Amino acid sequence: MPSLSHPESLPSSGGTSLSSSRPSTPDDGECQHGHDADQVVLVIGGLGFIGSHTTLELLKAGYSVSIVDDLSNSFKVAFNRIRDLAVKHHASRGTKMPSLQLHTLDYRSHSMRSVLDLYSESSWKASETDAQAPHSARRSRISGVIHFAAFKSVSESITHPVQYYQNNVCGLVNLISLLGEHDIRNFVFSSSATVYGCKADLGRPLREEDLVHPESYVDDNGAEVTPASFASLQSPYARTKFFCEAILADIARADSAWRITCLRYFNPIGCDSSGLLGEDPRGTPTNLFPVITQVLTGAREHLDVFGSNWDTRDGTPVRDYVHVSDVARGHVAALAAQAVEPFRTFNLGSGTGTTVAEAVRSLERASQRPIAVRLADRREGDVGSCVASNERACRELGWEAKESVGQCAEDLWNFVSKAQAPTS
Repeated sequence: MPSLSHPESLPSSGGTSLSSSRPSTPDDGECQHGHDADQVVLVIGGLGFIGSHTTLELLKAGYSVSIVDDLSNSFKVAFNRIRDLAVKHHASRGTKMPSLQLHTLDYRSHSMRSVLDLYSESSWKASETDAQAPHSARRSRISGVIHFAAFKSVSESITHPVQYYQNNVCGLVNLISLLGEHDIRNFVFSSSATVYGCKADLGRPLREEDLVHPESYVDDNGAEVTPASFASLQSPYARTKFFCEAILADIARADSAWRITCLRYFNPIGCDSSGLLGEDPRGTPTNLFPVITQVLTGAREHLDVFGSNWDTRDGTPVRDYVHVSDVARGHVAALAAQAVEPFRTFNLGSGTGTTVAEAVRSLERASQRPIAVRLADRREGDVGSCVASNERACRELGWEAKESVGQCAEDLWNFVSKAQAPTS
């Protein structure tokens, strides 16, 4: 494990931080200028699938980044690849490479306080009640935190619910308390479309108003609307995400200095176009596209498709697949946005539904190989369709998904073809 006082790092020829104005989502990693060289973005779980792509997009956009990752579901080689890709990006544009550091630890451990202390400075300021009684205050160089470090398997959460509540919910509460102590209040939370529960089957794209904290919102006419109680959530994993959102909403309501953004992912897929970063979990994959690639590479005999009699165009479930690099750019936009409200939720999805059968065919075309499929019964809690409305993210963050499912499949097959999966 790297020393806390001397984290693994990439020497920087120029540092960055959050811009005071909201840039649009970076186009192909276009560098944003005007960042404070003294500040950094802390990315917890920054070597995982979405975390690694987000770290890369932050570096491309000119932000200095400090990663916290315990490597429980990621590999250290991802750090080197992120660094190399970012260096190449800035070299090709003649721009300065921001700093990049790695702290290898569990974010729930006592060592997390030491990491935050590294970026904190103490200062003295007058008391609000007695100008003659100054007190110590902390100023952190961490200008924003993106939190990815959650367990995420629906099936695993059913068999091991305690571990999911301990890591996802208890871990978040302790983290937020620690950030508050260090006066770090710009926070982006990795949430999920699973918080919508059975509402996913409403037959229309899901809007953020379909689940709000508390359960009321002001409509376009200025009237307060209280929707029907949310449908039952389908797994302990989904409940952890719902509880975390509710907790964060309560915190923002109690202290308006917070700026908390919850990003509800739909189905991130694909890989960085370089083929150097991809979805490569240490355990058995459960997401559709990594399972399909196992079939393509011979690691698995067939793909189980759960249900072929859904009310969809080909009978297989419809999902909203969105390129992971698009999702990563959504995080950059969320951090840079000048949030008006202390708490806000955004969907990150393409807004277009694709059936499982169509997704399979996209990878068959990209790989030029057949994929063995076995039809299976529906699973308890599954829904026929789950598609995002991304209007709010487009309107308020300037974000939209750009890549097609076909491009996702090509990028994923590029990653698999290059045999970049690490072994240690």
